[in-house]
Amino acid sequence: FVFCAVWPGALSVTRYSIPEEMERGSVVANLAADLGLEPGGLAQREVKLDIFHNKKYLDVNKKTGELYIVEKMDREYLCPTKTTSCFLKLDVIIESPLRIFNIELGITDINDNAPHFRRDRVELDVSESATPGERFSLPNAVDPDVGMNTIKTYKLSISEHFTIEIQTGSDGTQYVDLVLTQSLDREENAVHNLILTAVDGGVPARSGTANIIVKVQDTNDNSPRFDKQTYTINMRENSPSGTLVMKLNATDLDEGLNSEIVYSFTLYTSEKTQDVFALNPNSGEITVKGVIDYEDMKFYELYVEARDKGTHPLLGQCKVVVHVTDMNDNYPEIIIQSDKNTVDENIPVGSVIAVVSISDRDTGDNGRMSLSLNQNLPFILNQSSDRPLADHYRLIVSEPLDRESVPEYDITLIVTDAGTPPLSDNETIHLHLLDINDNVPQFPQSFYTIRVKENNAPGALLSSLSAFDPDLHENQYLVYFILEKEIANTSMSMLFSINPENGNLYALKTFDYEMEKEFLFHIEARDSGSPPLSSNVTVHIIIVDQNDNAPVIVSPWRAHGSVVEEKIPRSTDKGSLVAKVIALDTDSVHNSRITYQFLQVTDATLFSLDQYNGEIRTMRMFSYRDPRHQRLVVVAKDNGEPALSATVTIKLSTVETAVKAYSDMTEVPLEYDIFSDLNLYLVIGLGSVSFLLLITILVTIVLKCQKPKASKAAPPCRNSVISERNSTIADSTLVSNDAYWYSLFLAETRKGKLVVRQPVPKGSRYIVSSLPRGTGLTDTSDSAASTLQVRFQYKLLFVHF
Repeated sequence: FVFCAVWPGALSVTRYSIPEEMERGSVVANLAADLGLEPGGLAQREVKLDIFHNKKYLDVNKKTGELYIVEKMDREYLCPTKTTSCFLKLDVIIESPLRIFNIELGITDINDNAPHFRRDRVELDVSESATPGERFSLPNAVDPDVGMNTIKTYKLSISEHFTIEIQTGSDGTQYVDLVLTQSLDREENAVHNLILTAVDGGVPARSGTANIIVKVQDTNDNSPRFDKQTYTINMRENSPSGTLVMKLNATDLDEGLNSEIVYSFTLYTSEKTQDVFALNPNSGEITVKGVIDYEDMKFYELYVEARDKGTHPLLGQCKVVVHVTDMNDNYPEIIIQSDKNTVDENIPVGSVIAVVSISDRDTGDNGRMSLSLNQNLPFILNQSSDRPLADHYRLIVSEPLDRESVPEYDITLIVTDAGTPPLSDNETIHLHLLDINDNVPQFPQSFYTIRVKENNAPGALLSSLSAFDPDLHENQYLVYFILEKEIANTSMSMLFSINPENGNLYALKTFDYEMEKEFLFHIEARDSGSPPLSSNVTVHIIIVDQNDNAPVIVSPWRAHGSVVEEKIPRSTDKGSLVAKVIALDTDSVHNSRITYQFLQVTDATLFSLDQYNGEIRTMRMFSYRDPRHQRLVVVAKDNGEPALSATVTIKLSTVETAVKAYSDMTEVPLEYDIFSDLNLYLVIGLGSVSFLLLITILVTIVLKCQKPKASKAAPPCRNSVISERNSTIADSTLVSNDAYWYSLFLAETRKGKLVVRQPVPKGSRYIVSSLPRGTGLTDTSDSAASTLQVRFQYKLLFVHF
């Protein structure tokens, strides 16, 4: 917080005077002594001087307090207007505490510039009929110096026909006229070479010359004449380009080319005036072509000559005086005397950001100003309460700042005058906020669920868990790591790895959906600030099943190979169930949804296959023309990508006699050779049996809440290969339409083969577990025994090789 106090005498003006072009390092004065300051304390109090014309001409020796020159000063550059007085007005700003002193440095002129002519060669065409006393305008010389060092007089080389007369304009500029003193004779002397010399009043004096070449022309005895010698016009400043000022009209009593007139500005008309006004050489119209500025020029003098087109043209001259009417056309200015470009985001409220001042070249209401901010920002302007410093302001922090919300501010200051219409200007202060570690890392989500397909390659990228920290630099650099957690005596760091720099999460092993289905752990992100800040996120890894298990056909059973032989009476009715193909798939969801279709069929008009439940039924009754042997090849295909399948071949033989009823079936073990010699899968089978025992207990409880339904009678015309082998497979009716399973309940391993125990004869009750939707198993209406219907969701584990 910078405290600004005004000390007695701080607002007085200290004046010095030096000649221009003083060498660098020259001492102007002891500023500390003149201002009543202690030289030893200037370094700590941060003394500053204004910069003028984008250069720093003066500086203060902070040890001695002396004001010395750091850049040569050219009075003609600093004060381009030809005024005798040239002052540099500087503000000496001393901070801690703030004090402002006004200094006026007078720059006196030295004779360091010689006069020179704007045109060093002037050719004049003078008719031989010109009468003595006739005047011709000559170019005037210019000298940037002032006072006695500027042009004092002009001299003309010796001539018996010409002399010069010097006139002084309203602005003090001297103009030279060449005056004819004796009649000319072109035949005696056609060209007169004269030298015009301009001499200044410096010591020693400097001079410049111009060649005047007078060409004597043959007679054209009538010159153009204007109505008046002087015209006075009033014009508003800032008149648009093309505005007509006036139209001049000169007349010539001659005829032909000698009476045709061309208008032009004379050499008396300054180049600056010619930049503002244009003269039409044919019509004599004077129009505005530049900017008319009252503050730059209060009036303009235009010297116009009218020249005829004779062989030896004559001319006439007039003067046009244009008075400029003032308008409010000067914009107020903002001067930033000191400012800060960078501050900490936790800068205290009330701190000073900048010290500014305002000014306006206009006066009255046009020069009365007000300073404001362009928008609602956490800053305010505090105006100085002292009248001499009423145009000084301090920019102060008014609210707490936060770099993460707004990292930088473009503070635009607007100054407006009270003119009609009002004019305004603006300056922008760019303020950057420096970061502090005040924000914890943030994850986009508080909980991540990542799905990983089984059989993934070790080292595969699972996801990028990048956090965001709105701080900068080391406060923003994050490090990621997994919070240790053990699952089944296995550390998370042995299963997963995270890149500490970018948060990329990798799997270190291949996952099997049938073995492990999900993982839950935490990941922490910590920044590098001091002190460091951190946050964590929960990660839920879900193993997604792939179609890596082919369907296994479990019905109809076949002891060896994939061919099943069955017999069917030729008297079988239309729509009778011939066989039912059941396949199981250890995958899940759509990968385990099985559909059935014929791959080969002897007679497509005789049998139909339900693609969802695998039931093969007759489409019509057998005729004597139908072959006795029918061959059906059924493929069971899952819904995975790519789809996997298994096939079974059923050979049907028609017989004349009925087969033995299902009620006489007995329990005979079937060997289903689906196991290989891999003992690992046998162990899994034993575990499944133990799990089924637990399920049996749960099913018993469920039975108490279920109401059994009457089972349907088995059709008398169904036969299967099991009947030929004196084995019985009893049909069961399940509540769910998506699953069907014969009453396979107990399984045990015996010499590497799966032995299935069949149900006891009709009248007994069975526990039947239903499979999830999509397995391809369906219920049947051909149960020969009354079974207990059980609503029970459990997937029976089958292992195939």
